[in-house]
Amino acid sequence: MTKADLVDEIADRTGLTKKDVAETVDEFLEAVSRALVQGKHIEIRGFGTFKVKDRRSRIARNPRTGAQVQVPPRRVPVFKVSKELKDKVAAAGSPTTT
Repeated sequence: MTKADLVDEIADRTGLTKKDVAETVDEFLEAVSRALVQGKHIEIRGFGTFKVKDRRSRIARNPRTGAQVQVPPRRVPVFKVSKELKDKVAAAGSPTTT
């Protein structure tokens, strides 16, 4: 599902204009981004938590040459799914295989 698909679905369900929904979705995503840049975490109960984790520096290997490479420490955004959302997805059943 793309952001455009999300906007279409919300607009259909709420009766709001696509323009208003798109602005709201953009502002929500921007607010989450700003909070993460500031090192804050965002908890949306029943959905999950966005936060920033610090990764230590490490030694990695270049897969092409096999040479060791020093990877510097960095901060990365992470998302942890809530138990409620995990349970909803599990209750929906596993996808069918073809």
